[in-house]
Amino acid sequence: MPTTGRTRPASKGYVAAFAMSTGLKKRSRGDRVAALELPPGLWGTLWAHARRGPVLLRCMLCLLLALFLWGISGGWNPPMRHRLGQVPHRDVTSRITFSRVDEEATARARQRAAGRVVAIYNNDPRLLLELKARVINELNQLAGATNLAVANRELWDAFSPQLAEGTPEPIDEEREQQFTRFKESMAEDIGAEKLTKALDIAFADLERNGLLDELPEEGEFSSESIEIRKNGEEAFATEAKVTDVLLATAIEQLRIKLEQQMPSLELATRVFARLRTSLPATLTRDDQATRKAQQQLMAAVEKQYQDIARGALLAPAGLPIDKPTFALLTEEQGAVLAERNFHDKVMRTSALLGMYLALFILCGAYISRHEPKIIDDLSRFATLLGFVAVTVSVMLMTFANNWQAEVIPLLIFAMTVTIAYQQPLALLLSASVTLMAVIALGLDFADAVILMATSSGAILVLDNVRTRSKLLMVGIVAAVVVFFTTLGVGTLMGDPFAATLQSALWYSLWAVIAGFIMTGILPLVERLFNVQTDLSLLELGDPAHPLLQELVRRAPGTYNHSINVASLAESAAESIGARGLLVRVGAYFHDIGKMLKPGYFIENQGTGGNRHDTLVPAMSTLVIIAHVKDGADLARQHRLPEAIIDFIQQHHGTTLVEYFYRQATDRRQREPDSSAVDESAFRYPGPKPQTKEAGVLMLADAVESASRVLVEPTPARIESLVDDISRKKLLDGQFDECGLTLEEVRRIGDSLVKSLTAVYHGRVKYPDQVTA
Repeated sequence: MPTTGRTRPASKGYVAAFAMSTGLKKRSRGDRVAALELPPGLWGTLWAHARRGPVLLRCMLCLLLALFLWGISGGWNPPMRHRLGQVPHRDVTSRITFSRVDEEATARARQRAAGRVVAIYNNDPRLLLELKARVINELNQLAGATNLAVANRELWDAFSPQLAEGTPEPIDEEREQQFTRFKESMAEDIGAEKLTKALDIAFADLERNGLLDELPEEGEFSSESIEIRKNGEEAFATEAKVTDVLLATAIEQLRIKLEQQMPSLELATRVFARLRTSLPATLTRDDQATRKAQQQLMAAVEKQYQDIARGALLAPAGLPIDKPTFALLTEEQGAVLAERNFHDKVMRTSALLGMYLALFILCGAYISRHEPKIIDDLSRFATLLGFVAVTVSVMLMTFANNWQAEVIPLLIFAMTVTIAYQQPLALLLSASVTLMAVIALGLDFADAVILMATSSGAILVLDNVRTRSKLLMVGIVAAVVVFFTTLGVGTLMGDPFAATLQSALWYSLWAVIAGFIMTGILPLVERLFNVQTDLSLLELGDPAHPLLQELVRRAPGTYNHSINVASLAESAAESIGARGLLVRVGAYFHDIGKMLKPGYFIENQGTGGNRHDTLVPAMSTLVIIAHVKDGADLARQHRLPEAIIDFIQQHHGTTLVEYFYRQATDRRQREPDSSAVDESAFRYPGPKPQTKEAGVLMLADAVESASRVLVEPTPARIESLVDDISRKKLLDGQFDECGLTLEEVRRIGDSLVKSLTAVYHGRVKYPDQVTA
């Protein structure tokens, strides 16, 4: 124990001296414990990841999408619960007490107001002035006749009073006496001025108010009075009673005035007899001005309101909602929204944005795990979000117009995502979009089931689009699914069969139309999402393609090599469930860069010697490697899809050009003074294969080239060759980024062995055959 006690100070002193000599500050035990840093937990990792710039940008795009959907759907208010033609499952009653405009009562009040309108007439007194002048002229003409025999008999008859019923016609002698008395009445100091003045006084009221031959239509206008405008001028408008301007009343008033103003009763009687049947109607109704006055008076009538109590029946259960009922429900919805306060709107907004957040997190987690390329590629990510926004917007538009065609944009969205990505992702995104639309539109559980089943049916039957009728068949299958789903859901909900059948037929029609639309916009979808369907690949793989034709002409050996690689790669890709057709078309174009310098590649060299014999290994390597960049440039010039360009750039990865590397190494050994050999200078620029299809093409390309040098390509030698090449690629790390597993590499190798064995199968040796 004493010894131990003496050693502690020495030990402490030694540590302190060591710390002073090394310049390090002595740390206590607490400092050492505090300095221990453990890896961050889950939340710390998420927070560190979320603070990265690209992640923040994508989060902002999601937030913009959520705000857009919230804005176009009016997310601060609950949507309308009903639509035209819907059959409610229970009685719909008013949630609040509100007042609504009573259209029928308002129409009746306005009609009564229109009936009180005073009709407007235009007065044209020129007809009376012309008649008055004509009467004076005729009186003077009769007064100038010496006797009745020379007078105008028709004119005299016009001035003769109408005889009472049963009175005999006067004889000629009596007629002559009457004419004599008329002559005497005209001969008595009556000048033209006095006669004109008497008629002016008698016609004064008629000229001012005019004459009306019939009463206005009863009920349409006021029958008591009218408004009179002289020559249509509103400034000279007067109002008169209808009885004062009617011909029947005006004629009697004219008779009295003539008797008062004319010098003799005889003359007054004769003039009245002439005017009685000749008075014209001088008032004509101005329909345009009258209708305008009616409209102004009707517009001034206040709307009539009807009070609807809380709990009042608005729509009975089991009956389709017609237009009047839907209008009543719409007014009730507006009254409910008008009573919502700021707190209610904030709470609904928070709930809606929270739901969007949950959906974004769910979909984002799945995409980041299974489809990370979508998140890594900003343009592809933004395109997908924009497609979601367009889909929900179109669904809102079709619902607002009561077309019941919400299934069309949803089906197009589901089929597009299935073509561009994978079925599981399409199912997830379609379900999310359906949930967004159902909440935004105010649909019920039955509608959600119908939409979900329809989109799921279309997704599950959509695999490879190899024919133009494929998408139409998908639409027909979706139509069958939605038809029976609608019937089943309607039956379970207790809806009337007729209404349910009608909805099922409409949904089926929209599903078929969606198939037609998708067939038409398929090229646009392929370009927008940078994806190739089997149909477009079949068209692209046509041997008549200009690039392939040029490859045949310039580098026939390379073309033959590409055809062989395509056959090998397609079978190998299908053995692991990859897209064999895509690999085959990619193999057609993977070596098109060789056509620019075909003579430098062994498959195109004839008996003229090898051009690389005159080049140093480094230069030969540059020529060989350049075909990758040249091929990519040619592909872009001819607008080949990016997927095909990826095959061109990745089919060699970063592999080593071994032949020339070994030449350079041997030369270095023979000439020690030469520069060192840099292995990286003899490797392809890459990138390494990024997809399983590109990895398959790499193996098929290498195996096909190597199998050409086998002296006796027996199955055992082919299998050994494939194993060696596969192992070499694995050890070189060429498959690190494409997702190929060891099991898949083994399956690819087995497929290549089978294909090559079939190519180099044994043949019967004929007796006279000479070995070459």
